[in-house]
This record gives sequence, C-alpha cells and structure tokens, in this order.
Amino acid sequence: MALGSFLSFPRFWTFFQGGRQIDPTAHTIKSHGATLARNHIHDWLILVLLILIEVILNVIHPFRRFVGRDMMEDLMYPMKENTVPVWAVPLYAVLLPISVFLFVYMRRRDVYDLHHSVLGLLFAVLITGVLTDSIKDAVGRPRPDFFWRCFPDGIQVYDNLGGVICHGKASDIKEGHKSFPSGHTSCLGFLSLYLSGKVKVFDRKGHVAKLCIVFFPLLAACLVGISRVDDYWHHWQDVFAGGLLGLFIATFCYSQFFPPPYNDDGWGPYAYFVAMEESRGNANLNRESPAIQAMDDRTVATRVPRINGDAVTPFSYLSPTLEAMEMGGTQLKS
Repeated sequence: MALGSFLSFPRFWTFFQGGRQIDPTAHTIKSHGATLARNHIHDWLILVLLILIEVILNVIHPFRRFVGRDMMEDLMYPMKENTVPVWAVPLYAVLLPISVFLFVYMRRRDVYDLHHSVLGLLFAVLITGVLTDSIKDAVGRPRPDFFWRCFPDGIQVYDNLGGVICHGKASDIKEGHKSFPSGHTSCLGFLSLYLSGKVKVFDRKGHVAKLCIVFFPLLAACLVGISRVDDYWHHWQDVFAGGLLGLFIATFCYSQFFPPPYNDDGWGPYAYFVAMEESRGNANLNRESPAIQAMDDRTVATRVPRINGDAVTPFSYLSPTLEAMEMGGTQLKS
C-alpha cells in the first residue's frame, strides 16, 4: 500500500510542484515570453555563433598525428557501424530534455523555468561540442580502427621514417584522427541536474526512489559511451574524458540559471524568485499610495460591531441587506 501510494501520479507529481505555486496567468509564454527572449537576445546570438564555430570545426582537417608501424598493433580493430548514430545525438541530447522541460511548463506555467532550461541546455550542448571538437582537431588521436581506415585492402605502406602512407578514403582517414575526446557521452548531465532540482532529491525526507529519476540520464550516457568503445570508435580514455568534460560544462551552465539541487529553492530558476520579490515590492508600494490608504480608511469606517455572546467582533460592511439582518437579530436579542 505504501509503495502504491508513493507511485500514484498525484503523489509523484508533487515532486515537480516546488515549494510555491505560480499564478497560471502571471508568467506564461504569452504574457512574459517575448520580453524574456528580448532580455536574453545576446545569449541567443552567442548560440548562433557557437553553431557557426561548430560547423567550421567539423569542416577543417584534424592534426595529422604521426602514426608508426609499431603503433598499428593497437589500431587494428575492425571498422563497424555506429550503434548510436550521429543523427541520434540531437534526439537524446536536445529534443528529449526539451520535451521534459515542456512537460514541466504545462504543469507549472513558469516561462522563466522553460526559457532558462532550454537556453542553459543549448549552451551546455554547444559549448561542450565546441570544446570537444576543438580538442579533437588539435590532438588528432587515431581511432582504434585506424588501420582499416588507412589500409582498407590490408596492404601496409610506410615512409622512410616508419610513418603510415594511407591510401584509404579521405573522409574515413579524416574521421579516423578524431578519437579524443568522445562527444556522444557528454550531453545528458544537464537533464540529470534539472530533474534532481525538480523532484527535490535532496529534501532530506529519505525518498531514495527519486534517485532513480536522477540517475536514469546518467545511465543512458554511460551506455552510449560503452557502445562507442564496443564499436571501436573510441578508446576508453576518450569516453571517460568526454563524460567528465560534459558533466563539468553542464554543471556550470545549469548554475547560471538555477540554484544547486540541494538548495531549498533548487526547484525553480533564479529569475522566478527575482520576479516574485519584484511583485511583492510593487504590491507594497501600491499599498502605501494615498489612494489605497484612503480606500483602507473607508473600509475601516464602514465596520460595525457584531455581538457574539459576550464578545464583540468587527466585520466588514458587505451590503445593506446583511447589515439590516445583523441589526434586526441584535434588537430581537435585546
């Protein structure tokens, strides 16, 4: 029974609600989306610049690192197709997290959470991609299957220094110098941090089951990394370094917009709490205005006593009918 109640949807969804509820009409895409996007226009322009840099890094040829005869013993693994193809990376690294962000937005109607989570995710993915491909081009480490990329017919050719003279397909040779680090395993850290904040995994209530939600993206990233080693596209060091790099960048990007997941306010973005403080400040200013004070004075003046046994309690004037009923009841008692 306890497990069933915990897994019920209403109980499960309370983890996504946060400590306070947002007025559904207060911070939606329609009301605040355009203003929010304009305030971050420079961030979106930087994203476009990062995309251009990423395209350039994929066009240029990586460093042609010396590969000798003695090195070939560790580079003779067979060429295989990708278990996780390149076109699938945007699906699980970008579209999957954004679908989670949209799901949360439909429940909470917080445009700050939606905007900042999408922006933070894109920055994490693109910064990681630019750093990863920059290092790949600079290092030029051969992949484990470099032998068959260089000598597809198995006939080895070397120069007088013992370096390889490749006669394989140019695109295969170019791709064969991009082993370190791996980029497939560096994209799901942001989603894991986001979920840990939303389910309040560090609320000190002992719901260890919530860790399964947080660890699922990390498990998926680990399995993708293992597939890269199994397909002989990467050495294990490439995958390990790529995972650390991605998690490091994701943590930095997440921290720009959200409190740490272990914080009591870790369920919402910084911008939401700033907006709430501004709303409270505006409400206090309006209350202190002469017009509002005059209305409060008139409200106090219209209050009449109501006898309740031996106690006399004030109530606000609502209508002549209610006042007449109250006064009639008082006369009858007297």
